[in-house]
Amino acid sequence: MAAIPDSAKRFMSGLIERARRTKKTIAFPEGGDPRVLEAAARLARDGVVRPVLVGPKPEKAPAGVEFADPAKSPSLGKYAALYYERRRAKGITQVEAAEVAKKPLYFASLMVGAGDADGSVGGAVNSTADTVRAALHAVGAHPRARLVSSVFIMALQDASLGHNGLMAFADCAVVVDPNAMQLADIAIATAESTRVLIDTEPAVALLSFSTRGSGKGPMVDKVVEAMKILHARAPELNADGELQADAAVDALVGRSKAPGSKVAGRANTLVFPNLEAANIGYKLVERLGGAMAIGPFMQGLAKPANDLSRGCSAEDIYNVAVVTALQSESR
Repeated sequence: MAAIPDSAKRFMSGLIERARRTKKTIAFPEGGDPRVLEAAARLARDGVVRPVLVGPKPEKAPAGVEFADPAKSPSLGKYAALYYERRRAKGITQVEAAEVAKKPLYFASLMVGAGDADGSVGGAVNSTADTVRAALHAVGAHPRARLVSSVFIMALQDASLGHNGLMAFADCAVVVDPNAMQLADIAIATAESTRVLIDTEPAVALLSFSTRGSGKGPMVDKVVEAMKILHARAPELNADGELQADAAVDALVGRSKAPGSKVAGRANTLVFPNLEAANIGYKLVERLGGAMAIGPFMQGLAKPANDLSRGCSAEDIYNVAVVTALQSESR
């Protein structure tokens, strides 16, 4: 396994310091998982966030870690009412809402929806589908967002690429085959993630197997149409497409294939045409290029709620909680 890139170490160190200044409250629905307990103890000890673990308080609870047991919580009625209000148009009854609110995954998301927590981090035990569904039902989409998507922050071995070796890749985990409108939505959301997480202005490349008409067909047409929509909706955004990957990230190739482009050769935000390309792309960069993939992080929710891999470590949980705290700053 390749060594952790210096860009990843600098990135997480900087995020931790920024999160420590915000003092956000993060809810963890899987409070009984040993990895979650370990991460929460460290988060509290380091003063990075205020962790609240959903579930009964254990006999040997870590110092500084709070627990919220749904069965005994005085907020349960409030959360049940909130869930009923959000879902009654779908036919849910008040009795059903009360039962749902007791479930740890929904209880944590409702803490966020009610403003009692700034974000949530789940998925160490629950599936991605269940974790995302709870967030959508209890937190909801951002008023300006039309789509929930995801982003990876890729920390590269070569610090001359992207922004000091950091790039945003989307959407590698959620939207399988976005249409042109959805691709523009993903680009706008990912540009904001670049600002918030990488702390720089985005240079967005909409990727394709074609650069400026070198290829033809419906797959190229989709990216071209997405670029038109993106220019109309966010004319101030520094974006270009359709661009091949080499034209997007290599300065020499960018000047050759897309002369005059302000993005070609200097992109820090890559938007792939579909999940298949994105997932393959980030894994190749990770495994063959020695990069570190940090994420994925959800985009488009009213308040941040992030999903973990069920194979995650306590370190992964710690890092995702840090990012979640910073995401809440931009809401």
